[in-house]
Amino acid sequence: MAFSKSARRIKIRRRIRKTVNGTASRPRLSVFRSNKEIYAQVINDVDGVTIASASSRELKSAAGKVEMAKEVGIAVAAKAKAAGIESVSFDRGGYLYHGRILSLAEGAREGGLKF
Repeated sequence: MAFSKSARRIKIRRRIRKTVNGTASRPRLSVFRSNKEIYAQVINDVDGVTIASASSRELKSAAGKVEMAKEVGIAVAAKAKAAGIESVSFDRGGYLYHGRILSLAEGAREGGLKF
């Protein structure tokens, strides 16, 4: 049975979320990628609270998509560090770990987050 691209991603996302969850001491760094933009949130799933967030829409840079993803990673890491978060668990959201997702993760590591 063939799945559409979005149905396949949702299936993978559910499988990932079985094991990756955010707590107060180690929240979840969730990533959403659209065709044009990329978004990242640091979420405490126990309390249902978003601690920090960043997106390519708020940065307004002329960089390419991969470079923009790295800038979003650095921005979300800075906001999380300001909120007292040092370590997160990375939720790639069903996307493959390459390209913009990899770049965002590298940016978050450069910004000082550990995962």
